[in-house]
Amino acid sequence: MNKKSLAEESHKTRKAREKLKKKFSLLDKKVTSHELEKKTIEIQRWIARHAGDRVVLKDKNISLFDENQNAAKLSSRVAQIAARLNTTEEKP
Repeated sequence: MNKKSLAEESHKTRKAREKLKKKFSLLDKKVTSHELEKKTIEIQRWIARHAGDRVVLKDKNISLFDENQNAAKLSSRVAQIAARLNTTEEKP
């Protein structure tokens, strides 16, 4: 079978690839268990600070999918489009 050879990468593409490799390498070095622990604590503190803004879910019934029993209200844009479609359907 004949293999089609790919075009050689341009200098600009090669340079961009190397730049991205360096950037990702630096990012990988920054991700340490100590830094992850610091970020975990930061997230926990943020959650604690915003605890008062939370909605109490014990009083609410939440399900991932309710088979469209409680459909969301139409946005004004969708309602306008639906109205236009209804008026064009009524015209002979």
